[in-house]
Amino acid sequence: MNSLLSRYLDIRRHTTGLAAPLSPEDCTAQSMPDASPAKWHLAHTTWFFETFVLEAHETGFAPFHPAFRVLFNSYYHGVGARHPRPQRGLLTRPALAEVLAYRADVDARMVRLLPTLMHDAAPCALVELGLQHEQQHQELLLTDIKHLLSCNPMHPAYHPAQPAAAEREAAQPLVWHAFAGGLCEMGHAGAGFAFDNERPRHRVYLQPYALASRLVTNAEFAAFVDDGGYRNPAHWLAEGWDWRAAQALEQPLYWQRVASAWHEFSLAGLRPLQAEQPVVHLSYFEADAYARWAQARLPTEAEWEHAAAPLFSGTAGGEARSDMLHPRAARGVGLEQLAGEVWQWTQSSYAPYPGFRVAEGAVGEYNGKFMVNQYVLRGGSCATPPGHARASYRNFFPATARWQFAGVRLAKDLG
Repeated sequence: MNSLLSRYLDIRRHTTGLAAPLSPEDCTAQSMPDASPAKWHLAHTTWFFETFVLEAHETGFAPFHPAFRVLFNSYYHGVGARHPRPQRGLLTRPALAEVLAYRADVDARMVRLLPTLMHDAAPCALVELGLQHEQQHQELLLTDIKHLLSCNPMHPAYHPAQPAAAEREAAQPLVWHAFAGGLCEMGHAGAGFAFDNERPRHRVYLQPYALASRLVTNAEFAAFVDDGGYRNPAHWLAEGWDWRAAQALEQPLYWQRVASAWHEFSLAGLRPLQAEQPVVHLSYFEADAYARWAQARLPTEAEWEHAAAPLFSGTAGGEARSDMLHPRAARGVGLEQLAGEVWQWTQSSYAPYPGFRVAEGAVGEYNGKFMVNQYVLRGGSCATPPGHARASYRNFFPATARWQFAGVRLAKDLG
């Protein structure tokens, strides 16, 4: 229990720390319907503990504010009404100071409650789910604030970090790593935490395949752009081409020309595009189009997990970075950049594993109901909290999502 309490306090402090560089105005604005204001992330993660833990287990429970039950409910129909997601940026009240007071109040109550739950596995598991949920929102807070700041013509920086000198070195040559395939197992194994969508572990059959040793770089993707890749429907899925045309897209999100040279908006502000770093903020459609242009394909999630599991360190994003919150170039050692740089699109639709069962109650809405019209991403990104990702972790987004830290690892068939 001391370990759980310590983790609770550390994770909660980290979320508040992520918002510290932001002004109250930064924390309230919403740049698009898919993004949420930082203030909403701070409140919603607190709402989770108040609604699912305190309400059920605190003696004499009373909500911090009755209206918060609706304002900061995300998608839990079992809890009740919800404020419309596209209108979260209209919530100028409560003020940021009141949201921070809400966090402090719930934290104090959780600190008092947690020691009383030490012999009850079910609420402890719910607290752990809440912590993992908050870590997901830590990454979302960063991706959402990056999109917001990118809309500002002043190109403001969230964090003034500069890329390390090593990032200016030449990219390592891409090498193909072959795998024999065969009958394999995938899905979470062991006693550690996993979301319900990572289970049950099950068998799959893989044809022989190869994975690229590293992620696709900015320079390699720029060659696709310069070759007219965004203007050639031969590389695109039909729906992707229609979407690209409707959006008039000609390059990745956050790329722009400055004096004829590509620049990229990052959480450190606008800076020259670093050729050797992984390309990031691609939709599934863009990743798939590039793979076709490169005469390769995207991996399946089973291939990715089969190749990555023996090498995965479980420390995605888990170290202090001089190039904070931006992916790093490959170092040239084996099958690399599996974790902590960019989420990697797979060609696998987000669907339940054989034998998947939805949990009872409102928390059963966490993952299962989204298993339609989404694609799976693997690996974790530079914005993923330390230790949060694992080889079996399944992230998922619709094919048009660009604002997440998503990139490309190529695959191809063998034999």
